[in-house]
Amino acid sequence: MSTDELPQKGQPPPYEGEAEASRDGGVRYQSGPAQPQMVVPVVVSHPMGPKPTPFTCPSCNQQVVTRVEHKSTTKTHLFAILLCLICCPCVCVPYCVDSCQNADHYCPNCSAYIGSYNH
Repeated sequence: MSTDELPQKGQPPPYEGEAEASRDGGVRYQSGPAQPQMVVPVVVSHPMGPKPTPFTCPSCNQQVVTRVEHKSTTKTHLFAILLCLICCPCVCVPYCVDSCQNADHYCPNCSAYIGSYNH
């Protein structure tokens, strides 16, 4: 490496396979072995709603209408606590109303979990 090619003070040395600035201001590319391309699969899910939805099950590959189970969440419990402070007899309302709970979708054929709808 001659003194012309030494990196200037504060500059890192050039790396193999990367672009390198030349004296005339252009960019000089060093050839190197071809890098393998990475293919990343992207899974696009069908949006689930609060009601049963037509869907192709990824587990059994059957066209089904999902089975929905409603589950209580932290939000459900917070609504119940709030109602307890306001009107104690109404504390059970969030547990009886589906719109205060998450809707978990399952395949009716193989019972595989498909997705969730969060309120």
